[in-house]
Amino acid sequence: MKKVILFLALISFLFGQAQVLEPVKWETSVEKLSDTEYQLISKATIDNGWHLYSQAVPQDGPIPTTFTYDDSEGQFKIIGNTFEEEGHTIDDPVFQMEIKFFEKTATFKQKVKVTEGVSTINAFVEFMVCDDSRCLPPTEVDLNFIISENAAAKTAENVQDNAIKSTESSSKQGLWGIFFIAFLSGFAALLTPCVFPMIPMTVSFFTKQSKNKAVGIKNAIIYGVCIIVIYVLLGTAVTGIFGADALNALATNVWFNIIFFILLVVFATSFLGAFEIMLPNSWANKVDSQANRGGLIGIFFMALALAIVSFSCTGPIVGTLLVEAASKGGLAPIVGMFGFSLAIALPFALFAAFPGWLNSLPKSGGWLNTVKVVLGFLELALAFKFLSQADLVMQGHLLEREVFIAIWIAIFGTLALYLFGKIQLPHDSPLPHISVGRLSLGLVVLTFTIYMIPGLWGAPLNLISAFPPPQDYSESPYGVGYTRLGTGSSALNDHGDLPEGAHLLAPHDILAFNDYDTGLAYAKKVGKPVMIDFTGWACVNCRKMEQNVWPKPEILNILKNDVVLISLYVDDKRPLEAGDVVDSKLKPGKKLKYIGQKWSELQTIKYKANTQPFYVLMDHNEDNLLDPVSYTPNVEDYHNWLETGISKFKK
Repeated sequence: MKKVILFLALISFLFGQAQVLEPVKWETSVEKLSDTEYQLISKATIDNGWHLYSQAVPQDGPIPTTFTYDDSEGQFKIIGNTFEEEGHTIDDPVFQMEIKFFEKTATFKQKVKVTEGVSTINAFVEFMVCDDSRCLPPTEVDLNFIISENAAAKTAENVQDNAIKSTESSSKQGLWGIFFIAFLSGFAALLTPCVFPMIPMTVSFFTKQSKNKAVGIKNAIIYGVCIIVIYVLLGTAVTGIFGADALNALATNVWFNIIFFILLVVFATSFLGAFEIMLPNSWANKVDSQANRGGLIGIFFMALALAIVSFSCTGPIVGTLLVEAASKGGLAPIVGMFGFSLAIALPFALFAAFPGWLNSLPKSGGWLNTVKVVLGFLELALAFKFLSQADLVMQGHLLEREVFIAIWIAIFGTLALYLFGKIQLPHDSPLPHISVGRLSLGLVVLTFTIYMIPGLWGAPLNLISAFPPPQDYSESPYGVGYTRLGTGSSALNDHGDLPEGAHLLAPHDILAFNDYDTGLAYAKKVGKPVMIDFTGWACVNCRKMEQNVWPKPEILNILKNDVVLISLYVDDKRPLEAGDVVDSKLKPGKKLKYIGQKWSELQTIKYKANTQPFYVLMDHNEDNLLDPVSYTPNVEDYHNWLETGISKFKK
């Protein structure tokens, strides 16, 4: 029976490789009982929906949780058995037997008696986890208990906890960011010439169809829900067609980025008035005929008619949102479409339920086309972000930082002139004067344009750090008219020569290697710990860390003098040397042909992670000094993480 269980767990593991599941995380602490006796505490944090099994399980059940303490040198003696919490005992649906397991957290304690001079005790735990439908194969995790300097150990754990919590919250913040942007985009779409005038028509439809106010409110709510369902189904279809994990790869695919660039330029040109993107009229006529059937079906087709008729205005916005959300991967397209549709559905549903509110709406007019044109300029600016990502991945140096910023200055400068009435486009109404609102928006855009100008001479432009290429991807990485005159890095020798295989990251002159073995060999030579930076040319959060966190004095000093930085670009599309092409361990039958594939597979296999940025501090034996972290925008948390790892290396 146990062999069958292990086989099923292995199959589940193989089919779930792309997800790199790691539902249990372990941390250790030590409690002093006397001068010679200590309590070794192992705490497991378990993801929702997963079960960690007890140390004692029935025969033919799952693999029990087992602790093995390395007492081979006779420096300590184990006293009694490992204590565990009460846990839960239920009829397990997977193994069909009564089993004790733990949810959310589990704490295990082992009493030991140590001899003088013992500073650490090493151990490992073997365990198996399942949810209600599958199991993961047995896993072994190394545990390290620091007997002396317990306070320092607790501080290290707190540092890791804070950094890891920041890492875990970043993905949630990413989805909230997509939702917020999509929600604002929905309101922007509402203020376009194709959508705004349809509000009174919709209200009239529901007023005539509803027998009383209660029925009208109910129908209005159903109508709003139908709008949301239609757009969320679109986001679900995009996720289903491409796959949640495949979508994330689009951000680093050269051809997809070029296609996205062309697509957004077409959308922007449409909004600026060159032409209109419309679905066939026959679609709208067929759907509109179904809307007259009444009942739930009629309301649904009324919502579908809104989506089709307004497509010439909402289509470019929806397309842009899907492009941006697709590059984030996961559930981002679904979340984006939910936010967008919610913003559109709310006003339609509310005005349909309360027709009297229509009197407070502004009248349709030329201002609607102004909204459309502003959106066109924004889409044009966003398009160059995707072209820049393609250039970065290919290392073509065609759209370097100065060129990108110059393009944005031209786009937003032209938008400012448009808002001030100095430029008119094909569908604009005569403008005898500009409103206070339009003037205010023009001043904001002009201020933003002026803010970007110093970026041509090397200013960091932190407000838009996620968009332009990094500062070292530039014609003048140290600023126009400047070159590197010196560096505070201890890596350079007396003649100012760089170690073989290294380069300096401008403008802060951080010594970095782009090859794992070369960087590790240098770290051993100079006696410093290694910091691996799994990064990507198209990684937005990587640029934010490099531009907003790394330049801080306390961080910069460490990166320049206390660690050896190895930056591994997982989206590097340069081909591997013929002798370095090997078979993939994750995808049997396929070969690793590009440098980025090599580093991506290293990160996935060794660290069970596939997101960037991802930072690892390790010693010369390639063992982690503390838990790796991902995107950590909090400077204090990141600094504490670096300091803790370095202090452990020096012990």
